Amino acid sequence: MEPLVKTEREQVVESTLDDNEESVSSGQLPAHIAERLAAVEQKLAELEERLPEDRVSVVVFSGDLDRVLAAFIIASGAAALGQQVSMFFTFWGLNALRRKKVTEGKELFEKLMALMSPANTHELPLSQMNFFGIGAKMLRAMMKRKQINSLEEMIALARQLGVRLVACEMSRDVMGIKDEELIEGLDIGGVATFLGDALKSRVTLFV
Repeated sequence: MEPLVKTEREQVVESTLDDNEESVSSGQLPAHIAERLAAVEQKLAELEERLPEDRVSVVVFSGDLDRVLAAFIIASGAAALGQQVSMFFTFWGLNALRRKKVTEGKELFEKLMALMSPANTHELPLSQMNFFGIGAKMLRAMMKRKQINSLEEMIALARQLGVRLVACEMSRDVMGIKDEELIEGLDIGGVATFLGDALKSRVTLFV
């Protein structure tokens, strides 16, 4: 036999069920379900923002001819496959973007750094077997004989494919590299610029 007087808990449960029935019958979700659904949708939106895009980011730290060649081959290949590609040149990698030496208006160490660095891509050494520049000239001759694009042609191709070239602002300032020493049409950026691209990329490489 059911008790004549309902407990407080039973009354709350009945009231909640009645509210839910009224909400469902009127086509509205109960408030607590609507709140949880909104929280799930917000979480999904946050996860979607973190999903990688069709991007490839390459850090070019080396100024060696063979390594810079590899970086541009990968970058051009990825761009040809429809990826958005950005290349971030820092420290010795900036030598791959040089077009001439400038010593005027520089401090002593900056002048020495300019004099000891390659003036342009034709002066980049090999990482191994350079032999005072003979190895680099041999490699270029072998590439030409086998009809492989030179580094300068690869840079031009990468730019035609829309590859973004970014010169590291901090490295440029530390090494005293002036704007006129670098090829034209570069973006200048710092670590935030690189991370902004890398966090959206499916692939990130360090060369």
